[in-house]
Amino acid sequence: MPIAVDIDVMLAKRKMSVGELADRVGITPANLAVLKNGRAKAVRFTTLAALCEVLECQPGDLLRWEAEDARDG
Repeated sequence: MPIAVDIDVMLAKRKMSVGELADRVGITPANLAVLKNGRAKAVRFTTLAALCEVLECQPGDLLRWEAEDARDG
């Protein structure tokens, strides 16, 4: 998928666990893991906003676009 998720990077910068982030955002650790591992097909803006608020970052700190290899296309 061309959208990469960098929640791990922000968790490390903030010295926060996945469980703590899930609690503070109000989602289950399982749903956060799906998002964190890039397996989510969508993310609600309310969830993205809550992640940004808790992690004190911008959406672009969590999500980035990566071009797919030409051979994958």
